[in-house]
Amino acid sequence: MINLELLRTSPEKIKEGLKKRNMKLDIEPILELDKKHRELLTQVEQLRHEQNQLSKEIGHVTGEEWTAMIKQMKALKTRLKELGPELGLLEEALRNALQSIPNLPAADAPVGRDESENAVAREVGKKPAFDFKPKDYLTLANGLIDTERSAKVAGSRFAYVFGDLARMEFALVNLAFDTLIPHGFIPVNPPVMIKPKVYEGMGRLAGDQKEERYYLSKDDLYLVGSAEHTIGPIHMDEIFDAADLPRRYVGFSTCFRREAGSYGKDTKGILRVHQFDKVEMFVFSLPENSEEEHRFLLSRQEELMQLLKLPYRVVQICTGDMGFTDAKQYDIETWLPGQNQYRETHSWH
Repeated sequence: MINLELLRTSPEKIKEGLKKRNMKLDIEPILELDKKHRELLTQVEQLRHEQNQLSKEIGHVTGEEWTAMIKQMKALKTRLKELGPELGLLEEALRNALQSIPNLPAADAPVGRDESENAVAREVGKKPAFDFKPKDYLTLANGLIDTERSAKVAGSRFAYVFGDLARMEFALVNLAFDTLIPHGFIPVNPPVMIKPKVYEGMGRLAGDQKEERYYLSKDDLYLVGSAEHTIGPIHMDEIFDAADLPRRYVGFSTCFRREAGSYGKDTKGILRVHQFDKVEMFVFSLPENSEEEHRFLLSRQEELMQLLKLPYRVVQICTGDMGFTDAKQYDIETWLPGQNQYRETHSWH
């Protein structure tokens, strides 16, 4: 959620950030809503103050003065009861309105309209040359990936993964953990469900993101779309000592996404599925060290790619294509010979 004080004191900065994101959102109604909320909150707090004062004084009076105070206290109680629901509605409306404002882009994030204006920072590794047409991964898997049987069981965009390919996944997870732990990362296997209020706090239900989430109405819980969604709130309501930062986690979890906006895209294979496993790096740091930690995460991802000896490129995502909660975003795209193109395999922000 955007900082409310920033919205109040620097609305032009918010407008400029929205413009860079190519996002049309009028913040004036939000400012007006905030004004109404503050005015009503001030009124309610004043009435509560008067109520508390009378409660302290009423034990020291008698007779007509006591009767008058009782009458006054009843009137205050009635008025507070009337204003309570109105204040609650304003608070909810303001919270929802604030959640419609995305994170502001970093000053060095490339400004652009959409993914066509993302900037390739560098390419690493030599693309392999073949004297034959490379087969795609689904053909090479030779029965180790089965989307037909999974479709019968769970519907489209799921897969059974068998044999050595299943073992390879866990080998890759272990490689990531073994590589990252010496760099100070704490391994964690986080919950894959999260409370709505906590998910809101992570900014992952804002904008059109809610359409991507699986919601279990009976339990009032969401399935996470990434391990970071439940790693982020690990220290909720806690205060770090500066000496304990940065605090780095590497998590592994199954992730769930509806792929609501992906109709017709990558329908074959397992590039875009509803359920997948992912290793996630997450860092808590001082604000002034966030840029350094961001670069550190990039270097760790590149270290893993170079260990695997896979050709890749680093792409800096432009403001119009960045995620809702991102100030700066990079993707790593890996070269897929069978598709003769780079495809996104990593992302960090």
